[in-house]
Amino acid sequence: MPAPAAAAPAAGLPVLPVTWAPRRNRLVLLPASAAVLLVFGGMAVLLPASWQPNDRILLMLLGLVFSAVGLMLARPKLVADADGVTVVNFVRTRRLAWAEIVRVNLRQGDPWVTLDLTDGTSLGALGIQPGGGREQAVLAARGLRDLVEVHGAATEPTAA
Repeated sequence: MPAPAAAAPAAGLPVLPVTWAPRRNRLVLLPASAAVLLVFGGMAVLLPASWQPNDRILLMLLGLVFSAVGLMLARPKLVADADGVTVVNFVRTRRLAWAEIVRVNLRQGDPWVTLDLTDGTSLGALGIQPGGGREQAVLAARGLRDLVEVHGAATEPTAA
């Protein structure tokens, strides 16, 4: 029965494509960003006539800036598919092939998962954060680690 043995390691793996994102952050930040934009826009429109047009424009711009910051903070996610991993952080998005990832780390006290890469650097993957639930983050990190191992990137080098 070699077929069931070969399928057994993949049984607990997340189904690809899979996306990990701090959902609580998004749940709070997306409506808050919209509310900030509405409040600042409402203030700009409803201010007394004594306010100058450039004051109103400045209020609208401030609302846009504050909303953009909220949207930026809600942006992090990590998407794994058959070809590799896409890490979306606050400002940058980076696409990694499975072979580029050496190890997935989530140590006690870490604010997010870090990926050790073949070029000797590390990359923070803010899409998996223990701040939204330690158990969820540990399960997600294990799932990502298992996917990295299955796709052959985290195998130990063989001695010659």
